[in-house]
Amino acid sequence: MEKADSPVPASGQSSCDLLIVGGGIMGLWAAVHAERRGISALLADAGRLGRGASGGLLGALMPHMPDRWSQKKQFQFDALVSLEAEIAALEAATGLSACYNRSGRLIPLPKPHLNRIARGHSEDAERHWRAGERRFHWHVLDRPDVDGWVEASAGESGFVHDTLAGRVAPRSLISVLIAFLQQAKHVRIMENADVADLDPDRGTAAIGSEIVSFGRCILAAGHRSFPLLQDLTPGLKQPLGQPVKGQAALLKAEINPALPTIFLDGLYVVAHEGGHAAIGSTSENRFDDPFSTDAQLDALIEAARTIVPILRDAPIVERWAGLRPKAIDRDPMIGRHPDHPRLIALTGGFKVSFGLAHRLAEAAVCIACDTDCDFFLPESFAISSHIAAASR
Repeated sequence: MEKADSPVPASGQSSCDLLIVGGGIMGLWAAVHAERRGISALLADAGRLGRGASGGLLGALMPHMPDRWSQKKQFQFDALVSLEAEIAALEAATGLSACYNRSGRLIPLPKPHLNRIARGHSEDAERHWRAGERRFHWHVLDRPDVDGWVEASAGESGFVHDTLAGRVAPRSLISVLIAFLQQAKHVRIMENADVADLDPDRGTAAIGSEIVSFGRCILAAGHRSFPLLQDLTPGLKQPLGQPVKGQAALLKAEINPALPTIFLDGLYVVAHEGGHAAIGSTSENRFDDPFSTDAQLDALIEAARTIVPILRDAPIVERWAGLRPKAIDRDPMIGRHPDHPRLIALTGGFKVSFGLAHRLAEAAVCIACDTDCDFFLPESFAISSHIAAASR
């Protein structure tokens, strides 16, 4: 990694080898990997760590369908499998729980042709969902294999129960990551610190009241990354990405937190610790107020109450809305900017950030250090791929 200049002794100036802009799930994991490598890093967030889209409610960790296997599906599979050990290591270091559980997923099949497709997927999973001696399965069932969790009538043509899917409590994982970094020897944290005048070529930025010089910068500011990247990439015909609003809710019910996540037509119902179920989420490209909830969330809650009997009278504990980063090609956006080599993008996770962030952040830190990762990033994730799409 290119070293920053030595700290200038004048007041209000400092330096770091790695500047991480954004303290959501991506930026926090990047800081963890920087700490593990002994890299002098500054993590700066415009607000409080993890209070943006990463501070949501759902926490579903869903795999791609096991058919038509690809680089992208293999990367996601490996990430979902490796996340378990990554979280366990952080929990051991901090004494806190991220409320992770490989609880699986139930998918009702309302039409006969979906059952036929699902049986084909079962064979695909047997071929592809393998990690050493571990096997994960895509079972096709006539009825749900857990009593009282989902209405049998929701799956008129059966159900799928996959054993790869999992869930995590987003705010709990954020707390574990923050606790780890609060013990860090190499990472400094700045909250409520806007990053202005970021100059990736000179390696300087104004952060709060400081002028910071840096060797490399990882831009992990969620949807706020896109305008900055846009300004640094002249000639684009389309935006590199956009914010997408999501709404979710948390209900109180006496449920087993190990119950599988229910997925049906874009609706997720996720069992959590403490007698809670999370319901979500909308995907709104157009919206007036990014942080308000409305009838679209009401409709999701009603749909959940229809297929999950125990939730019919469950009180609503919290309604939540926030903005998630969606890159132009939908996949995550990661990589060294082709015109500004000090700058590494790490954004665009949209709905999959919690399952992939640890691997994407590790790759970003490897790029910053000019070292190779021991895993392969899909070509469609590269910032160059997104720039090409926005140039068309």
